[in-house]
Amino acid sequence: MTGVSNLPQLIMGPMVRRADPHQVCFQFVTTRNSDYRIEFEGLESTCQHEVIQLGEALFLHYVIALPISQPFGVDSLIYYSLHDRDKSLDLSAFCYERADFPAFVIPNRLDKILHGSCRNPHHPAKDSLVAADTWQNEQRQSLNAGADLLLLSGDQVYADDVAGPMLLAIEKIITLFGIFIEPPLKLNLPVCFSEQLYSRHLYLPKVPWQNRSKWGVGYWLKKDEPHFSSLKAENHLVHFQEFIALYILNFSAVSWQLIDFAQTDCPTLPPKHATQFQLEKDALLGFADGLNKTQRLFANVSTLMMFDDHDVTDDWNLTAGWEHAIYQHPVSRRIVNNGLISYWLMQGIGNDAGEKTLSLLSAFTESFDGQTWQFKEFDKLILNFNYWHYELNTIPKVVVLDTRTHRWRNEQNFNEPSGLLDWERLTELEESLLSHDKVIIVSPAPVFGVKSIEAIQAMFNFCGQPLLVDVENWMAHEGSAKKLLDTFRREDTPKETLILSGDVHYSFCFSVQKRFGKHKNRIWQLTASGIKNEFPRKLINVLDKLDSILYAPKSPLNFFTKRWQMEVDKHQTKGDGQKYLVSNAAISLIELNDGLLAKYELIHADNQITEFDLNDH
Repeated sequence: MTGVSNLPQLIMGPMVRRADPHQVCFQFVTTRNSDYRIEFEGLESTCQHEVIQLGEALFLHYVIALPISQPFGVDSLIYYSLHDRDKSLDLSAFCYERADFPAFVIPNRLDKILHGSCRNPHHPAKDSLVAADTWQNEQRQSLNAGADLLLLSGDQVYADDVAGPMLLAIEKIITLFGIFIEPPLKLNLPVCFSEQLYSRHLYLPKVPWQNRSKWGVGYWLKKDEPHFSSLKAENHLVHFQEFIALYILNFSAVSWQLIDFAQTDCPTLPPKHATQFQLEKDALLGFADGLNKTQRLFANVSTLMMFDDHDVTDDWNLTAGWEHAIYQHPVSRRIVNNGLISYWLMQGIGNDAGEKTLSLLSAFTESFDGQTWQFKEFDKLILNFNYWHYELNTIPKVVVLDTRTHRWRNEQNFNEPSGLLDWERLTELEESLLSHDKVIIVSPAPVFGVKSIEAIQAMFNFCGQPLLVDVENWMAHEGSAKKLLDTFRREDTPKETLILSGDVHYSFCFSVQKRFGKHKNRIWQLTASGIKNEFPRKLINVLDKLDSILYAPKSPLNFFTKRWQMEVDKHQTKGDGQKYLVSNAAISLIELNDGLLAKYELIHADNQITEFDLNDH
C-alpha cells in the first residue's frame, strides 16, 4: 500500500447532508484520522464528530454542527470551512466563482429543488450532475442561492451493473487505501479480478432446476435459475470492501487520479468483451473528469438520498419468491447485506444526521476483529432496521419513502410482485399527508406511471416472468394500489401533492385529479430519470405514441385500470418536437411558488433545458 503520508488527506467530500435549523450534517472521507470540525462564517457553533474506520488509510467522517445560542438561519446562504485541529483544509476546489468558501442553504420554504435518479458511471450519456453544478454556479454568480435541496431518489450506485474497467479500479482502490476485507465467500471465484471480468455471474448462486416449479418452463428445460436476476450481472459486486470502493469511485475525483486509471490496460479478453471494455473505459474517463464539479455541487447544497434496487442489486425484494431464494442462501444473503450496509454508511446516515441510523454504529465497529469483518450478528440488526424513510419539516413538507424493505408480499403466490409498501407503512403515509395543504412525496418508483408500459409489464407477470421486466409499479399489487388510491381520494388530503420519482430511465410530467368528490386536490407526478442513464430513444418514442393511442382520454381501456377513478392528464414538453416522454439524460429542476408547482424543467447533461407545459389542455 502507498504510504499514508503520500496520500491526499481529503478523499471525498465535504458533502452537505441533512441541514435543519438545529443541526447540520456534513460527510467526508480522509486518509488519516484527526479531530475534524466545521466552522461557519459569522455563526457560533459546536460540533459532534463520528469517525468510522473502513481501511488502514480510509476514514469516513460525519460532523454534526450544532448552534450555540440560537437556531441557524434558514433560506439564506451559510458559508463554512473544514478544520483539522488548528489547520484549515483547502476547500477552494469546492467554492463557486467569486466565493472564498463553499456555502449552502438550510431550507425552510422550498423554492427550487434539484431531483434525479439513476447515475450509471459507464453509461455513454454524460453526467447530468455536472450540468446541475454549472446551473448552480450561474445562480450564485447572479447572487441567488440556487437550489435549496438536492434529492437523489435511487440508484446512486450500480452494484449489479459494474463495468469491467470499474471492477479493476475497485481492486486498486481496495489495495490503495487498505480497505478492511471480509472473509472469502464460498463462490470459487478466480483469485485475480482480471480473471473474473465479465464472468462473475457464472459463479453466483443459482436455484437448481430440480428445485424449480414444474409449472415453469425452466424446470422442463433443466435450466438453473440465478439468484441475482440482473441482466448485467457479469461483474456483480460481492464483498463488502468492493461496495465501499465503488462508493469512493462514484463520488471522489482524486481517487481516479491516484490509481492512474487512464493507464489501465485491457487484459486478454475475447473480442466482444475487449471492445466492451474499451467503450466502458472511455465512458468512465468522461465520468471521472466531471467528478470535481459533482463534488462542488455536493459541497454547496443539502443533499438527501434514498435507495432503490441497483444500490444493492437488481430486483431487490421484488417478489416474496426472490426474497425466499436470496435470504435462505448464506452467500446471496451476504452479498445483499453488503449492499445494504454500504448504503447505510455512505448514504443513509446523512439522511437523518444520525438520529436513528447511528444507533447501529457500535455494533458495526464491534464486527471488526482486527483483521476482517464478521457481520453475522450485525446482519440481524441491519435487516431489522426500520427507519430508512424520513421526513423534512419544510414548507411544503417532504416525505421520503422506503419502497424496498417494507414490501406488501403476496402470500398466495410468491412469484407475484410485492406491493411497494405494506399496510402499516401506507397507513403511516396517510397520516403524514393529513393536515397539510401541500406535500412533496419522494417515491423511487412512479406512483402514476405510463399505462401502456405497465400493461406490458402485466403481460410478462401473467406469463410468470415479473423479474424479466421489473414489474415494480404501485398498481402491480391489488392491496397496496387500492390503499394508496383511497388515500388520495380522501377529502382531507393535501390540495396539492408533488410526487418525485425516478427509476424508469425516462422523464415525464403527469397531473392527477379524482373524478368524483367536492375536494379539489391535484397530484403532480414528476418523474426524472436518469442522471446518467437513458431508455432506448426509438423504443420510448414508440411507447409514447402507443400510450397516446390506447389510453386517450376517451378510451374505454382507461376503465380497466386500477386508477380509473383518477383523471390522469399528460403534459407535453414546450417548443419544437413536443413529447410526453423524454429519454435524454437529465436532472430535474422543480420551482415552487408559495409551495405550489410553478415550473418543471429538465437540465440535460449538455446544459440544454426542456420545460414541461403545466397548463391544462
